[in-house]
Amino acid sequence: MSGTAHTNTRDIARAAVRAELAQVAFDLFRREGFEKVTLDDLAAVAGVSRSTFPRYFGTEEDAVLGAFDAHGKQAADALRARPAAEDDWTALRRAPDTVIERYSQDPAGALATTRLVRETPALCARQLEKRHGRRPALAWALAERDGSSGPATVGRTVRAAVAVDCLSIAIVHWTASDGRLDLVMLLDEAFAALAPS
Repeated sequence: MSGTAHTNTRDIARAAVRAELAQVAFDLFRREGFEKVTLDDLAAVAGVSRSTFPRYFGTEEDAVLGAFDAHGKQAADALRARPAAEDDWTALRRAPDTVIERYSQDPAGALATTRLVRETPALCARQLEKRHGRRPALAWALAERDGSSGPATVGRTVRAAVAVDCLSIAIVHWTASDGRLDLVMLLDEAFAALAPS
């Protein structure tokens, strides 16, 4: 029992340090520009050794985008939890609701993050990689909803990919509106554009 408590305490402490370092990095990138900030700059501002950041983040891009790492798992878990009688497309639309809560809870922070990503080619490229990485998890979650244990079909993979892109497009429009448009409505509109008739 003490081993479990120790592991949980260590995990909690590591997550807290990671979140604090990510916030320091984000603030510095936003203020100085992503390309101008070095690992030495990050360490100096955070008050840690130069070797600390690489222990928590594989790349400087991950320091900004790390906050989004859990989104794919959250959406896949939410998709699995949707009612069994619900069609795939409706379930896919509802799955990111937990993810987009952050945008309504902290619109200024979400806008600042999306703008930094959009204005920084390296961040755009890394975000695209991460977005592609979410597709298989959603496709598997769709398969699990149907009780399938085999690989995701082409149809499920396509639906998962389109759902990820619908969310991305809704966020682009939300950001372009300076957060004035309702993100939930934009996401509804994106899904409605492709809803099966």
